[in-house]
Amino acid sequence: MKTSTFKYRHPGYTCACVLSLMIAGASIGSAETGGASASSHDLQAGQKVYEATCFVCHGKDGKGALPGVPDMTSKKSRLKQDDALLLKHATEGYQSKGSMMAMPAKGGNPSLTEKDMKNVIAYMKANFLPDKKQK
Repeated sequence: MKTSTFKYRHPGYTCACVLSLMIAGASIGSAETGGASASSHDLQAGQKVYEATCFVCHGKDGKGALPGVPDMTSKKSRLKQDDALLLKHATEGYQSKGSMMAMPAKGGNPSLTEKDMKNVIAYMKANFLPDKKQK
């Protein structure tokens, strides 16, 4: 009788593996905006990136679809932080306190550009902050 070599792994490990596969499958690549000025953000492009990459963990409504993923709609929303810090965390990856897994760099989609990341942050702020206002 053959015995299994499977070893128990922390549930977060399995979840991270599954999410990585889901994100890779949902990846749409770069959502370039073309003629947008450097100071503007394309919310529609941000929405496309969010719906293809970010929603897997953050949920369609920004409230978090998995345990430990922060609720972006709460009064203490991380979206109230400075855009530069949010861009750094989104680009490099980030582990929230209390979360059993870290957000991967660029949400697991390495083809996203800095403009894509800025657009998705602007989209999230416009749609998920309790006051629905961007900084």
